[in-house]
Amino acid sequence: MGWSVGVVGATGAVGETLLRVLAERGFPLDRLRLLATPHSAGRRVRFRDTDLTVEAIGPGAFAGLDLCFLAVPGAHVSRELAPEAVRAGAVVIDKGSAFRLDPAVPLVVPEVNPEVARTHTGILASPNCTTIPLVMCLAPLALLAGLRRVVVATYQSASGSGGAGMEELRQGAADVLADRAGTAEVFPRRLAFNVIPQCDRFGEGGFTQEEWKLTRESRKILGLPELRLAATAVRVPVFVSHAEAVFIETASPLTVEEARQTLRAAPGVVVEDDPERGIYPTPAAVAGSDRAHVGRLRQEPGDPHTLHFWVVGDNLRKGAATNAVQMAELLVGA
Repeated sequence: MGWSVGVVGATGAVGETLLRVLAERGFPLDRLRLLATPHSAGRRVRFRDTDLTVEAIGPGAFAGLDLCFLAVPGAHVSRELAPEAVRAGAVVIDKGSAFRLDPAVPLVVPEVNPEVARTHTGILASPNCTTIPLVMCLAPLALLAGLRRVVVATYQSASGSGGAGMEELRQGAADVLADRAGTAEVFPRRLAFNVIPQCDRFGEGGFTQEEWKLTRESRKILGLPELRLAATAVRVPVFVSHAEAVFIETASPLTVEEARQTLRAAPGVVVEDDPERGIYPTPAAVAGSDRAHVGRLRQEPGDPHTLHFWVVGDNLRKGAATNAVQMAELLVGA
């Protein structure tokens, strides 16, 4: 028996990827409805072998749905729509930040904490696109040697700001190459041929909201509310895939080879770690993958409680759409 599924935000970058992942993974659905703002209503979107018409969100939009994916950019939109969908009888999987830190809402990475998915009361949250690959690596290392401290620098692609971000990067590159001034509207500075040490607004302690998301979401997923974790989020001129340079201090000593073998055995993790042969993950190579790719494992000389590594994940797929579909698969037993 298939499910009746709705996708809100079906015409955005994450929504389009979500439809592609649903088709690729053969998700068991009998009916699919695509929902969006009136601005996008009426557009035709291809799913499998059928062209579907995008419907405007309005009264009764969620009637008859068993499951609803929210792939919308604003937390306020999710806070408005999710309860409405639940009242109509749907289970909601929200890709945004509205419910991630709500104690009553499961925050799920299926490779790390699948058991919490079934504790939901109507709404489940999918983590931030940098949180997902990070915790996929931290969780097995925490079991191996414990975690005392984590320091992360992220290198986040333009698609983290949706289709508009990718288009601004594309246009910005053309402007620079043509010696035109250009403008920055999506990002706080010109992104083309540049890096920007700001993702989202600045807030508490001088950290951005993006950096706090990574810290607080990781603590919740790992069940380590006191974990010392600090991040610096940087936007880079890459279209797809986020990368992260990670440093950890462990409670127990470990060797690089122990860490490497542990990560190789971790679900959803691919180890690409032979720098002398030029083997390590890059955003361009990882785009299209549904896994966390790890390389550059190394230890500070004389300190077996340390580990540095580099992790890359496709932010539109595993960092967003694929993780949400995997969450749905947990619910339906697929």
